[in-house]
Amino acid sequence: MKAAVYYEYGNPDVIKVEDLPKPVPADDEILIRVLATTVNRTDCARLRAVPFIMRFFTGLTRPSNPILGTDFAGVVEEVGRSVTAFRIGDQVFGLNDQGMGSQAEYMVCGNFKFISHMPKSASFRQAAASAEGAHYAINFINKVKLGKDQRAFVHGASGAIGSAMVQLLKYHGLHVTATCSHKNLGLVASLGVDHIIDYEKEDFRAIGETFDYVFDAVGKSTFGECKVLLKPTGTYISSELGPKNQNPLLALVTPLTGGKQVKFPFPYDIKESLSLIKKMMEEGKFEPLIDREYSLADIAKAYAYVETGQKTGNVIINLLLK
Repeated sequence: MKAAVYYEYGNPDVIKVEDLPKPVPADDEILIRVLATTVNRTDCARLRAVPFIMRFFTGLTRPSNPILGTDFAGVVEEVGRSVTAFRIGDQVFGLNDQGMGSQAEYMVCGNFKFISHMPKSASFRQAAASAEGAHYAINFINKVKLGKDQRAFVHGASGAIGSAMVQLLKYHGLHVTATCSHKNLGLVASLGVDHIIDYEKEDFRAIGETFDYVFDAVGKSTFGECKVLLKPTGTYISSELGPKNQNPLLALVTPLTGGKQVKFPFPYDIKESLSLIKKMMEEGKFEPLIDREYSLADIAKAYAYVETGQKTGNVIINLLLK
């Protein structure tokens, strides 16, 4: 089988597409033919092992699993003798941000908390694009108690996390203000945002409004910068550690003050995230944004593009493209 591999940490040039033996499932595993996957921020962090803490999960000096990939959509091709949850021919999708080896034509999986049956009527590319970003967005909002008519601010609404977060917040009945670049104004408007700010033309911190929540989906702001946007007991959550790795510490300290606070989204319960996204897609309440797609042979180009920080929504690796 063809697989995207890396044997050292570095830039996209270290990625190679090689022929590897097709994996054989054990009795408690399934073999999946991967038809679509994405290249996302998590993949890029694993490629470079940045921040350094990534190495405690990926290998201190070199990658412990050379096959790249954290999410997928595909078809079950073989089922181990003791497996009852899935059958040959089932369409499935999933995510493991610790690495799945899914940027390959085939993968085996034995931990079923990372996978689910695909949403009905979803394409493989749509299902793959509905895993990683949506999971992180769900774990942002799981840190707070959402209520109808609350006001939320989403910084970076055109990315995979931000676009998913907007749809989740609207699903829960919140009023949503969001930022994006000028070229994505129409796209973000289609997600149901109540007020859009073109951050290229307007300083979002000077809009004179306050919110129950500020969600930085791109990790390019700080709590200090966004305090002015928060109500007296408002909450700030970022997708990144912060420029000085301060957000986890602020998440411990600020709740003690009783005022504006930081919370940090340690993601967990992937199965529950997949279940919610599947439900929303089947209800017509969630549509992943897809920027562009590449073949597996061009996967290094996909990584290079994602690392520019300019992608809109998700970048797909289509395993059917040659």
